[in-house]
Amino acid sequence: MHERALAWAVGGVTLLALLGAWELVGTLGWVNPILLPPPSQIGPPLWQILASGSFLMPLAETLAMFAAGYGLACAAGVILGIAMGFSTRCYGLLEPLVELLRPIPKPALVPALALLLGIGAAMKITVVALAALFPVLISTLQGVRGVDPVMLNTARTLGCNRWQTLFKIVIPAAVPMMFTGMRVSLAMGLALVILAEMMAAETGVGFRVVDLQRSFQVPPMYAWIVILAAVGLLLNSLFEYAEDRAVPWRAK
Repeated sequence: MHERALAWAVGGVTLLALLGAWELVGTLGWVNPILLPPPSQIGPPLWQILASGSFLMPLAETLAMFAAGYGLACAAGVILGIAMGFSTRCYGLLEPLVELLRPIPKPALVPALALLLGIGAAMKITVVALAALFPVLISTLQGVRGVDPVMLNTARTLGCNRWQTLFKIVIPAAVPMMFTGMRVSLAMGLALVILAEMMAAETGVGFRVVDLQRSFQVPPMYAWIVILAAVGLLLNSLFEYAEDRAVPWRAK
């Protein structure tokens, strides 16, 4: 706990230093303050957005789409990863499809999905699910395949059948890797839902950011980006807390 508090303190000092440098650069005119306003110009619209509560509805819409897609991706990734890692038949059946779809840049699918599904919730959820699926799947697969053979041999010696070995040995041993994939997917899913809202949506935080950019309201645009950064930090902190409680035995 002490080390984590120290890390947060160092990070806070670094952030303040960067904000100070940003303010100085803008004040000295080294960058165009119209295009990159200093923090002192972003603060008032940010406070206005927060005080008025106008961020709540767009943020709720964005987080709802993210949560639905991310939840589906985690569930499907864990199930498929366990199946592929534990069964050679499942691996042989699904591995070509996974390797075909995995390298596709998911932002490239947004226009196609917008044509197929429209610009509503279905498109956003699908984009997030596709983006978040593969890190969870691959991490789970590697976790299942990386179980210590000594543990598996011990289970066989003790008379455990295939299903007992899976639920008592393999899955608990693979849980840390599952959480690693979920953590990677957390950032990817949030980024993709914002991108989907920017490219093909009429609601949400992503749409609000690009709408302000098109109308050249630069300080409010950056204020919404700050809100997104804070949301990302909060989600990551919550995930760390949940991981510490769910996997207390993982390596620090």
